[in-house]
Amino acid sequence: MTASAEFGPRDRAILHVDMDAFYASVEVLDDPSLRGKPVIVGGTPEGRGVVSAASYEARRFGVHSAMPAARARQLCPDGVFLRGRMNRYAEISRSVFDLFREVTPQVEPLSIDEAFLDVTGCRRLFGSPVEIGLRLKRRILDEVGLVASVGVAPNKFLAKLASDLEKPDGFTVIPAAEARDRLAGLPIGKLWGVGQVMQRAMNEAGIRLVQDLLEFPEDELVARFGDSVRHLLLLAVGRDERPVIPTSRARSIGNETTFSEDIGDPDDLLSVIYYLADKVARRLRADSLFARTLTLKYRYPDFSTYTRAFSWDEPTHSGTELRRVARRLFLDHAARGGRPLRLVGITASNLGRHREVQPTLFDDPTQVRDGRIDDVLDQVHDRFGSKLRRGLK
Repeated sequence: MTASAEFGPRDRAILHVDMDAFYASVEVLDDPSLRGKPVIVGGTPEGRGVVSAASYEARRFGVHSAMPAARARQLCPDGVFLRGRMNRYAEISRSVFDLFREVTPQVEPLSIDEAFLDVTGCRRLFGSPVEIGLRLKRRILDEVGLVASVGVAPNKFLAKLASDLEKPDGFTVIPAAEARDRLAGLPIGKLWGVGQVMQRAMNEAGIRLVQDLLEFPEDELVARFGDSVRHLLLLAVGRDERPVIPTSRARSIGNETTFSEDIGDPDDLLSVIYYLADKVARRLRADSLFARTLTLKYRYPDFSTYTRAFSWDEPTHSGTELRRVARRLFLDHAARGGRPLRLVGITASNLGRHREVQPTLFDDPTQVRDGRIDDVLDQVHDRFGSKLRRGLK
């Protein structure tokens, strides 16, 4: 734990709370006999499907989310593979987020298991930001039974960075006065907005650490990397003015993953795309949101990146519908030429809380069927086997 300095009474205070290995930790919570074992959620022991989560014991073997289960089995032959129970994970998530909202209404979910909290105005009720973070971390353990890593900082960038520094079971504070020194020795890739392409270009220019960026002449940086580098210079000294945006103001919900190895097999890629589409659909349903637009993002090994989008006449949060459209976008665009991919992502946008569809005398049987499928998929997470693929053709 690092908490060498408190926040001033006027300092902005942001928490980033990230549940450690969430899905796997819920499985251990419900079955203590799994404690200490390499738990892998998603996929099957036979190697079908995609990993959605891995315990830290499994991560030591190189297993991570969005990895084909067959690869996970090769890396961790003694892993305990579990299909997953999305309803249970959502139930635990609601309990955790209820604790968040007892502290502040300013909660911005990033996923089912992490969020930003703006606790700037909570000092009189709950004490200093450090005390709030420690108390919340302890309550999650005592009342829910799970471990969270918490970062406390004056902005979102530093708070998320802090929560990642001492995982698992971390608690790290980065006050504004310490930000520049804490950032200076970190790899340049730790700055938001520095992807693999830019990191490689910066490394070639001799910029490997955040301090190297600050020592580089600004006019040369802009000439090499464009005006967007000015934003990185602000982050490099710990400045980030973005507000915490509660769920009700969310403009899009998305998930993406970068593969540790390029994937060329269309079935494996579709499994990952289905996994991401289902994850987005579950987040929509959990927040009672409907989307009018779905965007597929994909990146080739040469780092060229593309997006393709589709918009519905009537908004939806159906996992079946999101998978169907994502599949069509993939086959019509990303899969052409048979090139492998290094990244895929799914984003739902044009969000609203009401479907605003015309009432009909009879229920649409297709919508009824899709709703039932969503119910099943919310209970059994990431069942991406051949049966699902056949059903979507």
